Amino acid sequence: MDANALKQALQQRFGELAWQYSESRRGERRLVIPAGQLLSYLEFLRSDCGFDALLDITCVDYLHYRGAKDRFGLVYLLGTSTSGERLVLRCYLNEPNLKIASAVPLWEGANWLEREVFDMFGIAFEGHPDLRRVLLPEEFAGFPLRKDYPLRGRGERHNFERISRNQS
Repeated sequence: MDANALKQALQQRFGELAWQYSESRRGERRLVIPAGQLLSYLEFLRSDCGFDALLDITCVDYLHYRGAKDRFGLVYLLGTSTSGERLVLRCYLNEPNLKIASAVPLWEGANWLEREVFDMFGIAFEGHPDLRRVLLPEEFAGFPLRKDYPLRGRGERHNFERISRNQS
């Protein structure tokens, strides 16, 4: 779907004021949406616009970033399996409400991606079938990819079990 057709489809479905569309010089298409409508947009983009592949989910912490109104930017990379087109979808969250709808009902592959964002940033995905840490132990306190987390950690390294490696 070309850029004009995508903008028209979004305009017909969601009106003009709810979203922002931009395109870079390299042709990267970006869409910023309200966090409360994430599932509606994802479902529409998948079923009506052909973005049938969820390629990635990540998060950006904008703490201390000049000009940022919101603390966290949740980023979804969508693609089409037929033409290889990509779309970067972004929505913003602020503390204390770090909850957003899970994309697992639309893409089963969102399961591990959402768990990683939860583990590293503390974003809770409502409706996720198994939201728990995937990289760190369950008892770990904190979210290491947040900008306010100390670079050297909080002294938790001494609590991890040492693994000896046999060198032959």
